Amino acid sequence: MADITTRERIIAEADRLIYENGYEHTSFADIADAVGISRGNFYYHFKSKDEILDAVIGKRMMSTEQMLNAWAAQSSHPAERIRSFILMVVTNQAKIMRHGCPVGTLCSELAKLGHAAQPQSNQLFSLFRTWLHQQFVLLGREADADALAMHALAFSQGVAVLAHAFNDEQFVAREVERMCAWLDGIVADAAQVPAI
Repeated sequence: MADITTRERIIAEADRLIYENGYEHTSFADIADAVGISRGNFYYHFKSKDEILDAVIGKRMMSTEQMLNAWAAQSSHPAERIRSFILMVVTNQAKIMRHGCPVGTLCSELAKLGHAAQPQSNQLFSLFRTWLHQQFVLLGREADADALAMHALAFSQGVAVLAHAFNDEQFVAREVERMCAWLDGIVADAAQVPAI
């Protein structure tokens, strides 16, 4: 049990440090120091930095799935679920303004490095894309569900990048308001389509 707890602590601290400092600028020593363990104990759990990265991406996938399931449990209406996604940039605003989007920054860094884990990290975006696609299908927008899902993803990434660059809370609030109005328009359009 203690080994699992230590491993989970290592993954949690690695996740935080990779998000805050980047994968390339996070060392074994940084993570071991954050956890408060010796490097020998650290190597018992992870033999390479890539093993840690795999575990961090796995943790993020699991956390994202849990968040999406929680949104589904909180509302039976797909529009409210999509709204939860849109509001995520407000919910995580302080972190995003300081460090950017955890998914976007990791995918970008791994792409620049030509890292073998880049396709694995991109699965985080695919998870959001698939989930948003399903919500738009449930709204009656099957024909353009993927395009709408990609628009929502582009919104979240664009706002995250610019919030990080300009540190402007009012910008975030305005863009979220615009995106919610866009969603309301889609819901209104779907309501006018006659049932067959």
